[in-house]
Amino acid sequence: MEWSIQEIAKKAGTTSRTLRHYGERGLLEPSRIGANGYRYYDQAALVRLQRILLLRELGLSLPAIAEVLAGQQDTSAALRTHLALLERERERIGRQIASVRTTLHKTENGEELMADEVFDGFDHTVHEEEVTERWGRDAYEKGDRWWRSLSDAQKKAFMEEQAGIARDFGQAAREGLAADSDEVQAIARRQIAWLSTTTTPTKEYVIGLGQMYVDDPRFTANYDRHGEGAAVLVRDAMKVYAERHL
Repeated sequence: MEWSIQEIAKKAGTTSRTLRHYGERGLLEPSRIGANGYRYYDQAALVRLQRILLLRELGLSLPAIAEVLAGQQDTSAALRTHLALLERERERIGRQIASVRTTLHKTENGEELMADEVFDGFDHTVHEEEVTERWGRDAYEKGDRWWRSLSDAQKKAFMEEQAGIARDFGQAAREGLAADSDEVQAIARRQIAWLSTTTTPTKEYVIGLGQMYVDDPRFTANYDRHGEGAAVLVRDAMKVYAERHL
């Protein structure tokens, strides 16, 4: 049994472009290419794609994933390793859920918050390798120093600000607002101001980051949970803003 690239992209929650990119990087070759030029994938390719997506979700860069796949020829052993890592991630996410519930409860009841409760399960360093690959070591170290310099209250405010921006983009997507509308551009302006806290956003950086929100399933899910198509709206709005103002 085999599936077309469009079928696999849809089922995996990614895009045909991403799958082709994986192929170009030597990570995921199609089992065959039809006379029509379409790529088709068999069961072995599906298992390999699952491993790639799992490793991406764990924060590994594509070069690192290539090394892992090359070094793990035993599929069963590799999947057992993935399972163990996912169980660890589930435990961490469970702590985050409990942390947010505690914060919500104490906030609503006017109780004093403890820093250990607020940030239990949160660890920005898990993205160190990916940030370094995308934007360079200096970018990661600068952001890391900035984050560590914040007080607990400042960290909480920073996270809440981005959450509010994401919700507003989701609301705009649900209302069908255009990326170049005044309302959406006002949200984009807040997004760029938020980014400016840790970097100097250039036109190329902003447009590239917006595209990543669509290409990377983690970012897409973060925005689209507030409204279907929100990630695409963010990308388009950031592009419009960058071309007008940067």
